[in-house]
Amino acid sequence: MSDDVIVQCIDVNTKFGALHVLKNVNLTVRPGETVGLVGESGSGKTTLGRAILGIGPVSSGRILFEGHDIAGVAPRDRKGNAASIQAVFQDPYTSLNPSMTIEDILVEPIVARRQASLEEARARVRTLLDQVNLPSDAAYRYPREFSGGQRQRVAIARALALSPHLIVCDEPVSALDLSTQQRVLDLFVEIQERTGVAYLFVSHDLSVVRHISHRVAVMRGGEIVEFGDCDQVTAHPQHDYTKRLLLAAPVADPVRQADRRAALRALNTGA
Repeated sequence: MSDDVIVQCIDVNTKFGALHVLKNVNLTVRPGETVGLVGESGSGKTTLGRAILGIGPVSSGRILFEGHDIAGVAPRDRKGNAASIQAVFQDPYTSLNPSMTIEDILVEPIVARRQASLEEARARVRTLLDQVNLPSDAAYRYPREFSGGQRQRVAIARALALSPHLIVCDEPVSALDLSTQQRVLDLFVEIQERTGVAYLFVSHDLSVVRHISHRVAVMRGGEIVEFGDCDQVTAHPQHDYTKRLLLAAPVADPVRQADRRAALRALNTGA
């Protein structure tokens, strides 16, 4: 594996019985970059993210993290930096224990991984909350006391608690309104610039992926059909499926929207 690659998926396959969900997937993520993984529902993008996290199966192939094969290895059995790969999921409320205070939620992974004592972990909570622009008194409140955007900030703080080299972000803003989406996306960028963490950013929304990604991979039917620099893939797509995704994304200008719908109809007719 090249020194400038933190994650490398090599011919990854996942099958659930007769259903072939991932088909010879090859993907790389570099240190400090964001790779957007985009596709329709059922395309396999979440399955790939779960495989990298170690919470989803890998039927064949390899997933190298900093040179070590972690395919099929559960998080609790991973060693070194691979043990600290983190995730931010779509619904921040269901991913946060409603019976725990924010302090307890942030302290738990630090203590569980034995990175610090309970007292030291509690002392780090203020720093974590500051990183996601939440006040220090948020530590003593419960998830139900926060808005959706604030809960997602807590989920991001929890992901940062172990100082990960990689965070898998699975539709992390799709449950938020547009203005809150923008603020959370800006926060992801700010954190990356400050810490150098890499993201695999899973989304069905190309406009979101375009905002945050350095490179973009497009999945369809368990296969990556296009992968390259964000500007190239989103402005000059080569694959017809990518073109359809771009044309199907809504825009505010009604004239441009009408033109895009006409272009999409023409592409579908010619397919």
